Amino acid sequence: MSRRIALSVAAGVVVLGGAGAFVVAHAGERTPALAHSTARYTAPDGARDGSLVVVADVTASSGVKSVKVLAWPQKSSFAEKGLTAKDMAAAESAVCKPSGQDTVRCTYTVKVTGADAESSPRGAWHVAILATAQDGTTTLDTEAADFTVR
Repeated sequence: MSRRIALSVAAGVVVLGGAGAFVVAHAGERTPALAHSTARYTAPDGARDGSLVVVADVTASSGVKSVKVLAWPQKSSFAEKGLTAKDMAAAESAVCKPSGQDTVRCTYTVKVTGADAESSPRGAWHVAILATAQDGTTTLDTEAADFTVR
């Protein structure tokens, strides 16, 4: 092998090795991943309260710091202007429990009273989920799950 080819191969290995180290270093900085998001709405019935239960799996290589949940009606200002992470600042937190190596299963449950149901818009609703990893990266899914209020 000529000296020029040997130097080119060595330089290529150094460049590829550096790129590999860059990829490995930044692999931990991926945004959290949401999966299997569901929403189950049960309307109040007589004296019995209803509920909204939202469940989602969240995976983050650095660990999950928080998961916030917000239910919003399809016919709202969020549908017109779009929901942002800033809008989620005051949203309520889900309770998360480990369910895999870097994954947690998060559950959000809220009671729905008869008065709540009466004052809520009828029709389609969406559930937004904001997941924040320990490293500060975030993922916002504005329509992670859907349900209907009748």
